Amino acid sequence: MISTKGRYALRAMIDIAKHQESGYVSIKDISAREEISVKYLEQVISLMVKYGFLTSLRGNNGGYKLTKSAKSITAGDVLRAAEGTLAPINCLSTPTNECPKKNSCTTLEFWTGLDKVINNYVDSYTLQDLADKYTYDGGEYYI
Repeated sequence: MISTKGRYALRAMIDIAKHQESGYVSIKDISAREEISVKYLEQVISLMVKYGFLTSLRGNNGGYKLTKSAKSITAGDVLRAAEGTLAPINCLSTPTNECPKKNSCTTLEFWTGLDKVINNYVDSYTLQDLADKYTYDGGEYYI
C-alpha cells in the first residue's frame, strides 16, 4: 500500500512540474493548492531533494524546481524515493532475494509477476503525463 508520504510526494512533484515555468515554486503555494500541510510537505520535499529530483533556491523568489524535465521523471521514481520500495512482499524488496524458502516457494513466481506489473505501471507515467492529464480547481481533480 502506498503511504501518505508517497501520495503527497507525487502530488507535490506534479504541482511543481505544472507551475515551475514562472520560476521556483514555494512550499506555501504547493500547500495551498494541494491542501497538504507545510510541515508535511517539508519532509516530502526534502526526500525529493535528497534523491536529486529537485533543486532549491532561498529568498523571496525561492522555492523548488525539477532538476530535469518532467518527461524524464516517472511516477515510479517519485514513489520509490518516498516509499523505499513498491515490492508487494518483503523478500522482493531488495535486489537479491535472501529468503531461505525462495527455491521452494510456491507463490514466489506470482509475487514476482505482481512486482513487475506494479513497477511497469508506475514507470509508464511521467510527471509530465500526469501534469498534462489532470487539472485542479482547488476542490476537485479533473481529467
